[in-house]
Amino acid sequence: MLETATIIEDYGRRFVVQTDNGLLLEANTRKKRTDFVCGDRVHIQQINNHQAVIEDYLPRQSLLFRQDEKRTKLLAANVTQVFVVTAILPEPNLDLLQRTLLACNAANIPAFLIINKMDLLTDKEQNREDFYRHIFRLPVIKTVAINNDISDLKNKMRGACNILVGQSGVGKSQLSNALLGENKAKTGDISLNEKGKHTTTFSKLYQIDDHTSFIDTPGMQSFGLNHLSIDKLLYYFPDMQHLIGKCRFHNCRHLQEPDCAIKNAAQNGEINQERLLFLQKIIREKI
Repeated sequence: MLETATIIEDYGRRFVVQTDNGLLLEANTRKKRTDFVCGDRVHIQQINNHQAVIEDYLPRQSLLFRQDEKRTKLLAANVTQVFVVTAILPEPNLDLLQRTLLACNAANIPAFLIINKMDLLTDKEQNREDFYRHIFRLPVIKTVAINNDISDLKNKMRGACNILVGQSGVGKSQLSNALLGENKAKTGDISLNEKGKHTTTFSKLYQIDDHTSFIDTPGMQSFGLNHLSIDKLLYYFPDMQHLIGKCRFHNCRHLQEPDCAIKNAAQNGEINQERLLFLQKIIREKI
């Protein structure tokens, strides 16, 4: 007899599931399937009091994933909000940040930006919040996870299934511990090159209360967007959507074509020049 459960830990080829009555089971898949992910609601066949086999997943409300030329990496299923975590240190990877937000927009999942480690703020970093708001047109939440200064984040998360994503070393595990009120997630120091260290090596779903949960994920260094088509790209740029259909050519690639509305907007300051260069970079990867 099949039961329903939720995947709460994802190790790639093996999982931990929690049944609807709260039982935790180690779970494998049939035929070495890898198309399951943290947050999935699944049908399982229980083998004993400790083990189960995952048969299939139930229809997903949402799916966040990245895809490069070699493989597709599922990040989470059934999340209703994404919190993209940056920090004062390490230096934000703007390319990774933009790619992640594109994937969120393509998956139709509302996204928020977190700037963590605000206790390390310097004059140099003072304008980062305005820069993010202007380019990405998203709410920005400032936190100091190490001091449990996360009240705004808690309020935004309430009543939703959330996910924390971002590059290594930005403090996702510290944020997880602050949200939970205890040290359940491993944390690490910034490496000497300030690029950050991986501390979370697998995805895990945590329950804050009966109506609020979040998934902590390993730090990322890249975010493939092979699954996004060129023709739909502009729809995922909130700062460029109003220019859709205004280029001279209907199949404009916004590279060398004359009378390109996107290039003209960047030239006259209507959109940020860095955003144009990022759009062109993504397009060149696809042609």
